[in-house]
Amino acid sequence: MKTKLLAALAAVLFVFSGPVRADTFPDHPLTMVVPFAAGGPTDVLGRIIAARIGQVLGQNVIVENIDGAGGMIGAARVANAKPDGYQFVLGTVGTHAQGQTLYKHPLYDAATDFTPVILVAEVPLVLEARKDLPANNFKEFVAYTKENQAKMQFGSAGAGSATHLGCVLLNYTIGVNVTHVPYRGTGPALQDLESGRIDYMCDVITTAKPPIDGGAVKGLAILDTKRSPALPNLPTAAEQGTANLVAYTWNAIFLPKNTPQPIVQTLHDAALAAMHTPAVRERLTGLGAEIVSDDQAKSQYLGNFVKSEIAKWAAPIKASGVSVK
Repeated sequence: MKTKLLAALAAVLFVFSGPVRADTFPDHPLTMVVPFAAGGPTDVLGRIIAARIGQVLGQNVIVENIDGAGGMIGAARVANAKPDGYQFVLGTVGTHAQGQTLYKHPLYDAATDFTPVILVAEVPLVLEARKDLPANNFKEFVAYTKENQAKMQFGSAGAGSATHLGCVLLNYTIGVNVTHVPYRGTGPALQDLESGRIDYMCDVITTAKPPIDGGAVKGLAILDTKRSPALPNLPTAAEQGTANLVAYTWNAIFLPKNTPQPIVQTLHDAALAAMHTPAVRERLTGLGAEIVSDDQAKSQYLGNFVKSEIAKWAAPIKASGVSVK
């Protein structure tokens, strides 16, 4: 009798003192890991979304920038974190698709080491150049680069980032071999572009828009199938004769694998509410981000989307011959 009583008591204690209490989530601040340097496009978008998610949940969402390895270091931290919902990552096409092929030894399996929560937005890349580059449109850029590729340099937010792979695709498409200069984030790369130390970038429109509008750099083409409302006067590469050049990034929220479904749903619903908030939508749209539809915002959609994106980017990355150890 005593043995049965102790066993029952142990079972009760296990239920009420387990490692994850989904019924009380969240009862303290959360951390959104942005796997890139502060001030970059992912950081800008992440802080807008994080602030509203915190308001919806009634808890602060702290943004922590952990850059390096094209965003994989920050993402890996979340992949290895405790699956209690208090730490999640704002992933990108670079961290959760392109890096799986680009890196010889990825730090994680993007398709299996995370719990997909929600796809937030899709963001086109923009080809921008130093303001004194002797090319004023995409066709002139292609001609100039083919003639001067041996002495030119392009910058990115780091090896394996969306800005790196965007220009890899650009260079491969137009048939040039230009030296890559990786930076620890978009901010430092953009500073060197504005000062003329590098020749061009394939930047996310979120951070490309201000310097283009201000005349600090030249906007030469939207690398998408359609123009962006954020830069309505900038033609696409397709409009300028290169129809197969489409480069973009996207932002999505991921939790560690094995996170309990009630916690996943709570974070998903809070993020969706943030995406539906008029002030948030207005800010993100003004930055060039396109918030996804409710069907695309489903967790299951994101899981399938990541697998398709890994496959989609594998071909051009392998064809380009670019890889990172």
